[in-house]
Amino acid sequence: MNETFYALGKRITDISLAMLGGFLFLPVVLITAVFIKMTSRGSIIYKQERIGLRGETFLLYKFRSMIIEAEKDSGPILASEDDSRVTKLGKIMRKTRMDELPQFINILKGDMSIVGPRPERPFFVKQHKSLQGVRLLVKPGLTGLAQIEGAYHTHPRNKLRYDFIYIKNRSLFFDIKIILKTVLVVLTRKGT
Repeated sequence: MNETFYALGKRITDISLAMLGGFLFLPVVLITAVFIKMTSRGSIIYKQERIGLRGETFLLYKFRSMIIEAEKDSGPILASEDDSRVTKLGKIMRKTRMDELPQFINILKGDMSIVGPRPERPFFVKQHKSLQGVRLLVKPGLTGLAQIEGAYHTHPRNKLRYDFIYIKNRSLFFDIKIILKTVLVVLTRKGT
């Protein structure tokens, strides 16, 4: 496939779906923001530095699903299934993937794509060579093969395997297939 055609088609798809998603989910976004403010102390939106295309850093936006200063004492650690740092509302947001909705902004800005490997934090990228190299040759995504084939807490090694499969086989058709399966995963809560 022509790489230029793929990149153009992917960007058009990203912008179209991010705008459509932002419009369709606007009521959910507003209600979620109100509930976050009512149920816990701290900001509604959580910003965190992530590594994107070609190793460039950007600020990722999410609805805050953890207590404030969640890593103050521990430093950077991966979330676990029964993570005590996650708020009650945060558990619901993570199960339904609502915490990811603000990333439509990242997609419109061009930091992310709808489909791609999940962007990692600089701390983990520096620690693990497997998170470098080929994985940084594509834009990170809101969803990806690892998110639809695994679970929220799938072991990082298995997520990487899915990332490499996606990178090797990426195409507009494969992206559309992943997007449709993502909708199914969110609606049925399978893989969460």
